[in-house]
Amino acid sequence: MTNILRVGVIGAGTMGHGIAHVAASAGWDVLLHDTSDELIRNGLDAIRANLDRGVDNGKVDPDDRDAILARVHGESDFAAAAAADLVIEAVPESLDLKREVFARIDRFAPPHAVLATNTSSLSVAAIAAATARPERVVGMHFFNPVHIMSLVEIVRSGSTADEVVTLAVEAGRRMGKEPIEVRDVPGFASSRLGLALGLEAMRMLEQEVASAEDIDKAMVLGYRHPMGPLRLTDVVGLDVRLAIARYLHAELGSEVFRPPAILEELVERGRLGKKTGHGFYRW
Repeated sequence: MTNILRVGVIGAGTMGHGIAHVAASAGWDVLLHDTSDELIRNGLDAIRANLDRGVDNGKVDPDDRDAILARVHGESDFAAAAAADLVIEAVPESLDLKREVFARIDRFAPPHAVLATNTSSLSVAAIAAATARPERVVGMHFFNPVHIMSLVEIVRSGSTADEVVTLAVEAGRRMGKEPIEVRDVPGFASSRLGLALGLEAMRMLEQEVASAEDIDKAMVLGYRHPMGPLRLTDVVGLDVRLAIARYLHAELGSEVFRPPAILEELVERGRLGKKTGHGFYRW
């Protein structure tokens, strides 16, 4: 079985820098790639900020913080993937973009490398088809914020080798995550269930069943969810949830996933949630 010594992370945004953080915390050397030095610097700064908060809260030892930061290296040259045993793609949720990135990974990554996509809903098989080694491609769906959330979905396509699934599960555990294994179906387990709840909450808001605050409170206090579905949508991004809803509605043909008018309207108005300061809530 492949011995992972170095991890490459493609994309230094919210998910990418979080994955780099937990991979370095697991003791691996990490190459964090993006298309510009500024994006890489922003990713590295975000890792430092999260670790600094951990130190301030007494959850991270200062020496451990420094060691983790020393293991993460920014790299603007895509050829850095040639040095990685596990390459994790964390670019925006676009099938065309992910296929383009995987075609490039395929040219540089060594033959033994495991190639993982952090997609939250797209077909792993369709992404893997951009490579000449679909048996080495697996889904590793992390959750935001990556350094805090304990779940990782390991997604097996029809071509993924058993060895690759096993290695991805072991890698997830070493990163401090609890892996679940799912088949490569639209939305997997988490996105499909979570989105169905979120879209129904939006329809309830449209129908004036209750306020956003009270709909969320029903799930937090009545079902012990850590966060209500509308507030969670603000954190994830309304544009992200709209894109996934459109994809699942097209792929599954279920009215459950038809985007509610309120979601379409808010995205059109630029109210995307926490990242813009206003979604279903003001931030």
